[in-house]
Amino acid sequence: MIRWLLAARPKTLTAAIVPIVAATALVRANGYAIHWWVTGLCLFSALCIQVATNFINDAIDFDKGADTAERIGPTRVTQSGLITQKTLYRVSAVLLLLAFFAGVPLVYLGGWPIVIVGVLSLLMAYSYTGGPMPLAYLGLGDLFVVIFFGLIAVGGVYFIQTGHYSTSALVLGLQIGFLSTVLIAINNLRDVHQDVKANKKTLAVRFGILFVRTEIVLLIMVSFLLQVYWLREGSLRAALLPLIFLPFAIRLLRQIAKNDPSPIYNRYLAQSALLHVGFGLVLSVGLYLK
Repeated sequence: MIRWLLAARPKTLTAAIVPIVAATALVRANGYAIHWWVTGLCLFSALCIQVATNFINDAIDFDKGADTAERIGPTRVTQSGLITQKTLYRVSAVLLLLAFFAGVPLVYLGGWPIVIVGVLSLLMAYSYTGGPMPLAYLGLGDLFVVIFFGLIAVGGVYFIQTGHYSTSALVLGLQIGFLSTVLIAINNLRDVHQDVKANKKTLAVRFGILFVRTEIVLLIMVSFLLQVYWLREGSLRAALLPLIFLPFAIRLLRQIAKNDPSPIYNRYLAQSALLHVGFGLVLSVGLYLK
């Protein structure tokens, strides 16, 4: 059981959960009735796709030499011999099939835009690290996260629930997506030296450590600055509650600026996951109680 938990990468699963919770809260904040069965199906489908993506990533990174005995990050099950690549691929296929069936009722409710989102999400589970143009190996992983774990995840759930899109969904999607991208940026900083050897051209490899440190600062600070939008919308709780995490965010940024990539970045990755889920959930509470 432990090996499957390692392969699922539980610290990353907040990226699938938070945008759906936040989008559901926004539905209520904007005066619409929440269809809880929609939220449940979206959450189930998103988790299936996220875990499948992590399984596929584990198998492919080992195959491409990105995960070796020199790795300083958490244990990878393929590299350590705990689970075979073939088994990971088979279980991933089952998870993606479950996500597909869970999405059928959502397509019935949301129409062709949800078909497009669903198909792209299923394809990206493999194309993130696999195929002829793997996004993670081309430095496009950060943009992928902003789009799929921010704009599309929030906007898609909001659209299914309400039948339309809104500026508030865009702002919320950016905030959640930016903080989710901090996780992958820290991950890439930690692995930068190993990624160079594996020819994995993340932004850290392409543009250097200072570039990604600056990226992380901008992603976090813009997420907090966008709180002004909720204040202007008259949602005082939504505007103020996430600010309790500002000192925590500043401390995280100082630590990243002070320390070079090393195993200590595993701690920063956990802290960034806490920032993402904490910020997202208290913002959701603020929106729900508007």
